[in-house]
Amino acid sequence: MSTNSMGGISDFAKAMAERAMKPRHAEWKEEVLLHDGRKLIVERSQVYGGYSTLESRERSLVSEEWTFRTPDGEQKVVWKSDFRRPPEGDSLMLLRLDFLNGVPYVATSPAGCLSYNHWKRPNPPYVFFKYDGKSWKQISLAEFPEAFRESNVAVGRPDSGHREGLLSVDTIKEENRLLEPHLKQIVREPMKPGSLGVSCEELVFYKGAWVSPGDSIGRRMMDRMSK
Repeated sequence: MSTNSMGGISDFAKAMAERAMKPRHAEWKEEVLLHDGRKLIVERSQVYGGYSTLESRERSLVSEEWTFRTPDGEQKVVWKSDFRRPPEGDSLMLLRLDFLNGVPYVATSPAGCLSYNHWKRPNPPYVFFKYDGKSWKQISLAEFPEAFRESNVAVGRPDSGHREGLLSVDTIKEENRLLEPHLKQIVREPMKPGSLGVSCEELVFYKGAWVSPGDSIGRRMMDRMSK
């Protein structure tokens, strides 16, 4: 075996070892700026799985959890998201957390095309929730307060160096600097069909698989597999 071949194998083994050493869990805090100027400290954690491809540098995101108290400090509230393939997971990416009259609201966006179809292809591409004191209930865009306009959390997965300690308001703004416009600012009007955020191919969940609405071959295949 040539020296170059040996070196290539060694580099590959080293890369695989480095990947194996990457953590499967991270937790940190975020300083969330509310619409009225108050700041809320939120505890956030993420769980990671394997690598989606050999070229992937990051483990896939499996789930995340946000824990905070209402502004009066009387109630502890938890928001969770499961990033498994829908419908097993909800796969929602948190954009904004805020309060109106002490009631928590969140704005989320489907993470990927399967999630977008699972949540019935919203346009604009958001899914909103309100906490009723016991659980999160989905609400319409019209019910989501207009004062909540911009993302105020680190959207998605922060840089690896920011997955510890406390992320300040300024750090969160820097993290979100390169986001697509509809993820930085809550859009309240339908977006142009085919534009970024609403461009996913239409799919339906049929007997355990996502297929195109007119995909008769895919449906027959799933019919045979389900017998």
